[in-house]
Amino acid sequence: MKLSVVVPCYNEAQNIPLILKGFDKVILRNDIEVVLVNNGSTDNSHDVLEELLPKYPFARVVNVQVNKGYGYGILSGLKEATGTFIGWTHADMQTDPNDVIKALEIIENQSHQESVYVKGDRKGRPFFDQFFTSGMSLFETIYMGENLQDINAQPNIFHRDFFASWKNPPHDFALDLYALYMAKKQKIKVIRFDVLFPERIHGTSSWNTGFAAKKKFIKRTLDFSKKLKKSLK
Repeated sequence: MKLSVVVPCYNEAQNIPLILKGFDKVILRNDIEVVLVNNGSTDNSHDVLEELLPKYPFARVVNVQVNKGYGYGILSGLKEATGTFIGWTHADMQTDPNDVIKALEIIENQSHQESVYVKGDRKGRPFFDQFFTSGMSLFETIYMGENLQDINAQPNIFHRDFFASWKNPPHDFALDLYALYMAKKQKIKVIRFDVLFPERIHGTSSWNTGFAAKKKFIKRTLDFSKKLKKSLK
């Protein structure tokens, strides 16, 4: 496989059919696989996946019995990925599946493909969400000493050797911060490209449910940043 993209799914039964249809429209080559991680879902995601996957030969599933966090689900999928290039995107359909194809094409046009990290840069978001992201980006950039903008943007695509270099990556939403920061520290070329970020079609976010959730997210991110910075001294 040239590319394996992991899609963590937690209670995304309504979105899974849309995800598969979306990728089916844009995957026009046989060297790309989609690894759907059923990340301890408590809805009928298992039944939906079992019914639909035979119709989509590019897709397969990794089952995580108990949800241990967003990052844990992604890491479980990355460990099973077979592609030369690997990465992830979200299951909420706020990121177009075609953005994954664009990311791969960007890498394929680079001369040193093993040293490239391609990541989306979200556009078209509500003002408050953009303001929140900008504030977090500014803090992380100053605190961590690297340019860390729009940390949670999708997709994230990179060479599997970069993943092999990770040590004790976080199991929660800090995984996006960890991956981008490690790419910067290792002097990997980070290429950002514009991606549209519309509202969710189905379901609700597992974390972005209001101001209280954002406050909790900030605390967790700050705690991880402190631990990461300390571990790298």
